[in-house]
Amino acid sequence: MFAVHLLAFHFAKLKEDQIKKVDRYLYHMRLSDDVLLDVMARFQAEMVKGLGRDTNPTATVKMLPSFVRSLPDGSEKGDFLAVDLGGSQFRALKVKVFNDGKQSSQLESEFYPTPKEVIQGSGAELFSYVADCLSDFMESRNLKHEKLPLGFTFSFPCKQTKLEEGILLSWTKHFKARGVQGTDVVSSLRNALQKHKDIDVDVLAMVNDTVGTMMTCGYDDPRCEIGLIIGTGTNACYMEEMRHINLVEGDEGRMCINTEWGAFGDDGALDDLRTEFDRELDLGSLNPGKQLFEKMISSLYLGELVRLILLKMTKEGLLFNGKVSAALLTKGKIEMKHVSAMEKYKEGLSNTKEILTELNLFPSEDDCIAVQHVCTIVSFRSANLCAAALAAILTRLRENKKLLRLRTTVGIDGGLYKTHPQYPKRLHKVVRRLVPNCDVRFLLSQSGSAKGAAMVTAVAHRLAAQRKKIDAVLAPFVLTLETLRDVKNKMRTELEYGLKRETQDRATVKMLPTYVCGTPDGTEKGKYLALDLGGTNFRVLLVKIRSGRRRSVRMYNKIFAIPLEIMQGTGEELFDHIVQCIADFLEYMGIKGARLPLGFTFSFPCRQASIDKGTLVGWTKGFKATDCEGEDVVDMLREAIRRRNEFDLDIVAVVNDTVGTMMTCGYEDPNCEIGLIAGTGSNVCYMEDMKNIEIVDGNEGKMCINTEWGGFGDNGCIDNIRTKYDKEVDEGSLNAGKQRYEKMTSGMYLGEIVRQILIDLTKQGLLFRGQISESLRKRGIFETKFLSQIESDRLALLQVRRILQQLGLDSTCDDSIIVKEVCGAVSRRAAQLCGAGLAAIVEKKRENRGAEHLQITVGVDGTLYKLHPHFSRVLQETVKELAPRCDVTFMLSEDGSGKGAALITAVAKRLHNIGQK
Repeated sequence: MFAVHLLAFHFAKLKEDQIKKVDRYLYHMRLSDDVLLDVMARFQAEMVKGLGRDTNPTATVKMLPSFVRSLPDGSEKGDFLAVDLGGSQFRALKVKVFNDGKQSSQLESEFYPTPKEVIQGSGAELFSYVADCLSDFMESRNLKHEKLPLGFTFSFPCKQTKLEEGILLSWTKHFKARGVQGTDVVSSLRNALQKHKDIDVDVLAMVNDTVGTMMTCGYDDPRCEIGLIIGTGTNACYMEEMRHINLVEGDEGRMCINTEWGAFGDDGALDDLRTEFDRELDLGSLNPGKQLFEKMISSLYLGELVRLILLKMTKEGLLFNGKVSAALLTKGKIEMKHVSAMEKYKEGLSNTKEILTELNLFPSEDDCIAVQHVCTIVSFRSANLCAAALAAILTRLRENKKLLRLRTTVGIDGGLYKTHPQYPKRLHKVVRRLVPNCDVRFLLSQSGSAKGAAMVTAVAHRLAAQRKKIDAVLAPFVLTLETLRDVKNKMRTELEYGLKRETQDRATVKMLPTYVCGTPDGTEKGKYLALDLGGTNFRVLLVKIRSGRRRSVRMYNKIFAIPLEIMQGTGEELFDHIVQCIADFLEYMGIKGARLPLGFTFSFPCRQASIDKGTLVGWTKGFKATDCEGEDVVDMLREAIRRRNEFDLDIVAVVNDTVGTMMTCGYEDPNCEIGLIAGTGSNVCYMEDMKNIEIVDGNEGKMCINTEWGGFGDNGCIDNIRTKYDKEVDEGSLNAGKQRYEKMTSGMYLGEIVRQILIDLTKQGLLFRGQISESLRKRGIFETKFLSQIESDRLALLQVRRILQQLGLDSTCDDSIIVKEVCGAVSRRAAQLCGAGLAAIVEKKRENRGAEHLQITVGVDGTLYKLHPHFSRVLQETVKELAPRCDVTFMLSEDGSGKGAALITAVAKRLHNIGQK
């Protein structure tokens, strides 16, 4: 028993001595975590360099855009062909994808040899061979009568400008076919296929094997967004944010980037890590100075590295008693399969002895232990370097998503990873150590990268069909210049109808006289109260106006909420609530006893008989208080003040918020004679010549007309541009059939139009995996502020997804792109329609003045105009296009409904005083 223990101890000691000997000899190949973190940082810097337009030409890691923009979502279906060129064998496949909810597919394939004379002959011969093999495959599977889409896996560095094109940058992995470099390999394949008149194949996509691996695994696991190959060659790809890819136009969505990381270090960045053996191997390769990272990692080179190390150690007398065999001197005699066999857990040492004996080296026990450890160090370094670069990609993904912790899947393929007994375990362990804040699942590709090419083709097929459907849904929102001119002309007609006595009754644009007959001239002064009712909040303001050289307007205000039950209760309750708010404000400001002149901003359609008389035509914006329509709102306010019997006020003017906006800007710019509101509601007012206003007596001077253009189209004149979504929004509103133009242009309704479109797209299976969530069913969930946020140029799709998640909509990256596109179509149309209406007004102003060219200012207010990232620009562009002889300046109003009401009151007082004199 003692003898057995002694023998075991002796063997362990012997093994330990041999391992230490090799460790000392190859200490440069043993990389610490600090070194690996440094490699990771260097690789991250190279990735950034490769993505930049200006820095890419000098980057070694080329970061090639693959034009694969979407991962499989499970809705793909159909039959697809694939061919795979790039490894030791050529492969042809047919993949049948089922849309059965189980992510299932059926695969038939055939392997063909890749003879040396073909892969190192002419390019024409190579592609002719590929076409012959595919034809043979189709014949054997009885597919020649079918027209099938094909995906081409081409595992070499290519520059792509679209999915179905690839310019070969350089051959790798023993391939050297002449006349191919710098040409489009897809065209070469198509030309070769055309010579086979008996087959009809449509090459839809060309992908790298790494991308194919990601897509294969992505079909089984939606979290898969990295592809990794560790085999004859090595490479990685991942889904990058479009906004970071300067080499491709556009910022929306993501695109798979083929890193081509095999060339990392070709500029000398890894020279401090490369050993004399790496240099010797490189010099003897087909492409010296290139693919240096790959030469430290991939199975094509690891066996040769081991041979070079063993040769030198033998020459130095450290192995085999210093006796070198002819086999050990022969390049390529040790292959990766030998390295894997020598590293097997139990039979490794016996395998080592057998392999070395075949090389005529007659190893001792010591030699076998040492050689096995050489293999371990070489393959372990490969796993370490691979892990460092992969950790850099994982960190980039996590940072792109702004996550503290990333959960993702890496799709992986390649003979080294699959067949080496220790490699996967080593790789996983080092990755987890380098990026502890990433939870990584490694998913082995079962069907190889060729299935991935079929999946890319299937996804491209699906996206093309989806794009067609999405375009059809959004087509009615795209307005031509001719359509916009037609809208402008119809608006002009309606403006004229509203001004004329005999047509005013049936006009949809009511053109209400406001009895505001002047704009501020700078002499206004005094203290004024202003009330502002027009939305869910109600404001009371004290406004102090100073004239002269120290001209200024100072305001003090308080905001009060209007509960829904009061908005939709009785008129008496509404006005009692308003007076309660006024009383609170007067108490708050300590001015309850003063009888101040008051301007009442009442942002609803009113017919005025004088400046202080306003009869409500009809409620809008969600108000439904009873016994108000057809009543004078000033009288109702006076009655409520009398009922309270606490204070008295001099109600001078009832004001529309649009008029207030014009007056506020008119105080700053005398050229401002138009007011525009583009917010919750939509409206315009302008100064009209009295002679054109038939419904008011007198021909001298001007009067502000409140167009109430929201009702434009209520007679059906713009039904040709109303979509089914507009009709659904209208039918579900409180005032069906009314304010049709406002429902296409104002903030209150745009979000609801978007919601209706999203429901339709989801029903068609184009969004949210075809699942209509409870949230999406809720009317009003999609507020217009979300449109402004989603369409912001500064907002990444990740943030768009977060907004959608807040709304209870679980979206993918592709969903977010579609939602953003829908929001853009709806808001752009709103801005264009608004611009067309405004163009009709400015053209009318120009004709009124009899001017060849008009210079005028439009005072603007409203959250849609102010906060939406594109609305104001599109509106201004539309006005310029439709009214080219008008030079329009847009001026943002500061508190038109508060300050404006006080200014109207002040102007009315001034004009009243002049009239009395």
